[in-house]
Amino acid sequence: MKYTAECTEIDKYDVAVLGAGPAGAAAAIAAARCGAKTILIESSGRVGGMSTAGMMSHFTGTVGNRLYWEILNRAAKKNSFASPHITVIDPEMLELTYLEMLEEAGADVLLNTTVYDTVMDGNRLKGVICANKSGFFVYNVSVAIDATGDGDAAYKCGAEFVKGREADGKMQPATLMFKVAGVDMERAVFPPSFETLVETEKGELQALAKEKLPHPAGHVLLYRSTIPGVVTCNMTNVTDIDGTSAEDLTRAEINARKQIIPIIDFLREYVPGYESCYLIGSASLIGIRETRHFKGVKTLTKEDIENAVQYDDYVVYGALFNFDVHNLTGSGLDVTGCQKNFKQKNGYTIPFGCLIPEKIDGLILAGRNISGTHMAHSSFRAMPICVGTGEAAGIAAAVAAESGTNVRDIDVREIQNRL
Repeated sequence: MKYTAECTEIDKYDVAVLGAGPAGAAAAIAAARCGAKTILIESSGRVGGMSTAGMMSHFTGTVGNRLYWEILNRAAKKNSFASPHITVIDPEMLELTYLEMLEEAGADVLLNTTVYDTVMDGNRLKGVICANKSGFFVYNVSVAIDATGDGDAAYKCGAEFVKGREADGKMQPATLMFKVAGVDMERAVFPPSFETLVETEKGELQALAKEKLPHPAGHVLLYRSTIPGVVTCNMTNVTDIDGTSAEDLTRAEINARKQIIPIIDFLREYVPGYESCYLIGSASLIGIRETRHFKGVKTLTKEDIENAVQYDDYVVYGALFNFDVHNLTGSGLDVTGCQKNFKQKNGYTIPFGCLIPEKIDGLILAGRNISGTHMAHSSFRAMPICVGTGEAAGIAAAVAAESGTNVRDIDVREIQNRL
């Protein structure tokens, strides 16, 4: 332990879930539903991560795990206007849905609280040290679930990882989402991918964006929202960002916000239906796509996804998304990426071992920090699949806490039966 401040010890929880994004929220709901005394700890003031505070437009990709579909259906029923599709996100209604489901399951939630360190007994995690305005606290738990995205707890435990792309450590760029109103929805265009080309009287939009927008911005991604006349823009772009560095995160926030006005000027000038659009809001959480890939008992690969491998020891099933590799040095799709031309349509599985750090006990990974290669990660980082790994992690943690079994020794069939 590296901390020196006086800590208050808390022993009343079986499971601590760290990070309240889609994976963490799902993990806490699943663990609590299985009867484990669960606390969800989040560094910001909101639950939902990128799906709410990140102002994501919609859930991309899909997964078979049932909790994902329950979240979608419950959130859709709260929308004030008819949604174009159940996967389109109303951030406020989605956040209320998470909160309701957490409360119904009996999970406690603690916001504005940061994971500071971990308490280790050899290679076994015994507790999580957290800091907030009230002081320092040690949560002594049977199992912790790291759903922080960057794997902050796993890092503190000393779990092995690779950061970014294996060859050179480069990571996908960061994006700050924003919304514009005043869009003429009858004439508006909605390019959903980098590979979507839209011809206009002034030229093809992706080519125009690359020419007219300040580098490294330079693509057009526009999505319908749940509110008439409002469009979600996925067009800011900041490269060479390490999401585990506070300095880099600050630079990303500032540079992304500087790009918003030039992007709106571009929309007004070149994109049909956006001539009178104006900014109404931007995300409070910048989107970090990639940082640490932890070494697990098993590692998901590009080939697993391309071949739709069906593992017997699966805990996530029906996972389907393309290789969404954003350009690591500029705008648009990276040369290794594949979106609309992605050929595998059958869905793949994720084995339990991808959620288990190879050498650390008492800890489960969930979300984009699970064990996988850079290319595999570009698929399983999609939010529906993160919900799937979260649900599996929550069930596994509850089973381990109830039985006193080491997480890695759980019979995976117990998890599958509850899925």
